[in-house]
Amino acid sequence: MYENILFPVDDSEDSSEILHHVGELANWADATIHLLFVADTTRDSVTVVENTVVDALVQEGEGIVEDASKTLSTLGVEYETDVVQGNPAPTIVEYADRYGHDIIAMSTHGRRGVSRYLQGSVSEKVVRLSSVPVLTARMQPDEQLVFPYENALITTDGSADATRAAQHGLALAESLGATVHVLSVVDDASLGLDIRSTISGEEHEQAATEAAKEIIEDAETYGVTDTVQHIEQGDPADVILDCIDANDIHVVVMGTTGRRGTDRILLGSVAEKTVRLAPVPVLTIGGVE
Repeated sequence: MYENILFPVDDSEDSSEILHHVGELANWADATIHLLFVADTTRDSVTVVENTVVDALVQEGEGIVEDASKTLSTLGVEYETDVVQGNPAPTIVEYADRYGHDIIAMSTHGRRGVSRYLQGSVSEKVVRLSSVPVLTARMQPDEQLVFPYENALITTDGSADATRAAQHGLALAESLGATVHVLSVVDDASLGLDIRSTISGEEHEQAATEAAKEIIEDAETYGVTDTVQHIEQGDPADVILDCIDANDIHVVVMGTTGRRGTDRILLGSVAEKTVRLAPVPVLTIGGVE
């Protein structure tokens, strides 16, 4: 499915750990990993060394991509490297689009830790802006990334963008021979508290069931025969996390835009929370602008 994988690097331990995971993905797909370091032009990094004006971040980036290259060499992965200057998130997105990358893979934590990579973070902004699929992953001490993915969780709310994301997930699952878990959530926040809430709840549950059923039917056309349907009620992000834990999920596939449209990776959105908190890789598929 993937021929060219863009992997933005920094000097964090998380980035190094996830590079091994992406290396496994690249070996499976026979893909080339493009290591990219973006020297952040929003930071003052120009200095003078032996009467020569240099960008300290560019020099740092050259060393980081060299170290990452050594890792990929030991894994037997084809790679290319580049160091560019710019505002990290938009630069990564523009780079992926300009050079035709099939997927962007990156850590959800970096050199500055939580403060940089959560609210308003680089990875979050990339997910928000990118029309190219983005695979994000975090690494906690008690977590281990698994590849090949044996259990994939595809979320849907019945929207066109969710369906588009599901189709990507089904193609990936078929290639891996993975079991697909399809999850549709009746959002508690969408249910009223008056006498009409029971009727509203029934309607929402029916819509959720139909959305999941559509993906299950699409799975057959992709040659995916091992599917499990989940219809749950609650806060969508919390339900997704519970489903990951209960079903030994290895990857989550989801769209970045839902039925409400404007809820695209805004602070507190379902996708943003999932990217931040999921203990497994999350593959987000952006909507068509």
